[in-house]
Amino acid sequence: MASIKLKFRAHTNNTKQGALYFQVTHDRIVKQVKTGYRIYKYEWDKQTNDIVRTSLFSDARNEVLEIIRDKVVWEQRRLEQIIKSFENIGKPYKAGDIINRYKGTVSDKTSVFEYMRRQSERMKQLGRVRTAETYRQALSSFMRFRNGVDLYFEMLSADMVEQYESYMRTNHLSRNTTSFYMRILRCIYNRAVEEGLAVQTTPFKRVYTGVDKTAKRAITLKEIKRIKELDLTSTPDLDYTRDIFLFSFYLRGMSFIDLAYLRKKDLANGYITYIRKKTGQQLTIRWEKSMQDILNKYPENPTQYLLPIITRQDGTERQQYLNKTLFVNRKLKQIARLANITTPLTMYVSRHSWASIAKSKNIPISVISEGMGHDNEETTRIYLASIQTNQIDEANSQILKEL
Repeated sequence: MASIKLKFRAHTNNTKQGALYFQVTHDRIVKQVKTGYRIYKYEWDKQTNDIVRTSLFSDARNEVLEIIRDKVVWEQRRLEQIIKSFENIGKPYKAGDIINRYKGTVSDKTSVFEYMRRQSERMKQLGRVRTAETYRQALSSFMRFRNGVDLYFEMLSADMVEQYESYMRTNHLSRNTTSFYMRILRCIYNRAVEEGLAVQTTPFKRVYTGVDKTAKRAITLKEIKRIKELDLTSTPDLDYTRDIFLFSFYLRGMSFIDLAYLRKKDLANGYITYIRKKTGQQLTIRWEKSMQDILNKYPENPTQYLLPIITRQDGTERQQYLNKTLFVNRKLKQIARLANITTPLTMYVSRHSWASIAKSKNIPISVISEGMGHDNEETTRIYLASIQTNQIDEANSQILKEL
């Protein structure tokens, strides 16, 4: 049976790129097939016969190398399928026959993996960093399902999409999570259709792409008190985490991303004024003593940010925020155990707890918009926008006095 190997021919000048090619061997006859892709000598590993991707390269170059690797893996699979088809027929064939059939079917079409990477990079360039991250997450999930084997859009059938959904369910992902990935994949597919890279065949018609209402988690004011009263002086990491959690609660359940990006200049004349990252809504919150007490515990942040979450302005701000998110949510699990709280504790719990406690204090439903329990953020935003700011501040003061 014929064999296929990816090979690299270095340029005589090491500063120039060499060529990647396939070596087709059959009946001791060796033929070569150009891939059309070129890389540098230091981007090729002789031991593994593979393209090297390391932190030494720029992100842009690594993106290119990933696309090249996906393409050559895909093309190698195509060559292997051609060999299998010849073997199944059972008639003699030559290495040249493999190459001739391959050249007759080679396409310069954009693959799904490559297109998803391009869209992720486009979102990043547009400043939509979170969207770019979700595109990459969806790509990683789909690549795992495909065992790293790329495909073209016309291969993305309704059956394959159903199999992908089943694969995710088998791996214990919730309906909302599988739907999340499906919606991203569908969005990218529809864009490819708009750009003429695919013909619309509605491959997502048989899978779930809705959003289930999830049970909201909140803890009581007594439990908030227990967290506040914990003696954590000997465990600075837990003390810091407790402070961030309480700070979020004090600021009417402010989301962690908004806490991280609060600027010093957002605090002025006794009020915090900020723009919510999620909705673009401007909110103003009266500054309370309990907030200042926490701030006084820490040295002044050397950056423009108010809290000790993002502490360096060196282009890694987003990664610092993501790292602290994981850190704080992990430490909150320990705090929950120490405070004898059975509810899975996360930063989001502070947000919903504020709303739930406000409701229990007979604060008007219009003020808290049913404890933030609407189907979407827009409904909550509309409710809150119709309320006088001082009413919300009085509601917050009432809650904080209970502590």
